[in-house]
Amino acid sequence: MEPFVWDQAEREGASLMRLDAWENADARITAGFTTKLGGVSGGQWSSLNMGLHVGDRDEDVVTNRKRLTDALGWPFTAFTCAEQVHSDSVHIVTAEDIGRGRDSRQSALQDTDALVTNVRGVLLASFYADCVPLYFYDPVHKAVGLAHAGWKGTASEIACRTVETMQQAFGTDPSQLLGAIGPAIGGCCYEVDGPVIGRMESLCSGFAGTPAVESMIRRTQDGKAMLDLKEINRQIMIKAGILPTHIELSSWCTSCRSDLLFSHRAEHGATGRMASWIGMEKR
Repeated sequence: MEPFVWDQAEREGASLMRLDAWENADARITAGFTTKLGGVSGGQWSSLNMGLHVGDRDEDVVTNRKRLTDALGWPFTAFTCAEQVHSDSVHIVTAEDIGRGRDSRQSALQDTDALVTNVRGVLLASFYADCVPLYFYDPVHKAVGLAHAGWKGTASEIACRTVETMQQAFGTDPSQLLGAIGPAIGGCCYEVDGPVIGRMESLCSGFAGTPAVESMIRRTQDGKAMLDLKEINRQIMIKAGILPTHIELSSWCTSCRSDLLFSHRAEHGATGRMASWIGMEKR
């Protein structure tokens, strides 16, 4: 069953995919993924563009972000994000960080692709247009995290770095941790070439007791390959100690559904960004 459930009801405001399994199990948690619908941006960013870095009008992006927090019933001041650079850097978000990046790139947490926190009332967010959104929730120590995994972050095993940081900062036991992999470009659409293939084959060959590398890296006749980044990140989560039964995996492909989701590949780079979000309510 698809864990990211799209609410298709006609209404004003942001159109969202909610991580129902987590939200239904714990009313204090909010987690999910935005679509491209229900915003105010125009042109190639139409309409719920969440990214300040793609050439859209800043005021429209801020309005779109406010539409997200309004839909969630959260204050916009809680929206906290980073300036992503395809790294494996993890930042521990403190109370002093709340609200950074919500309305400008300059105020965002710099050079960071994963955020973790045990602070209630902070809404973590990160941005995508094909890369893989990773979610983490420690229900025992009450901590959450997000990681942005393109092929470079995947090759650097950013999921492992995130789990390690949660262990060190919050005492997280990986076997008690919940993980989720959100909408992203699928193995059906993500074609890569030699240098990426080499990095990924080396990474996948190191997974213990996993399906064949060929199931994650499907070679094509022209020397390229179709890459299943979502499954590779699931295997990295398992390597980090998260139980397979604790991992939710989305089947949504951003490229296949470029009518609903922004896709850098399908739209040839002229597109907006979705946001992943996660937060623990104060009450």
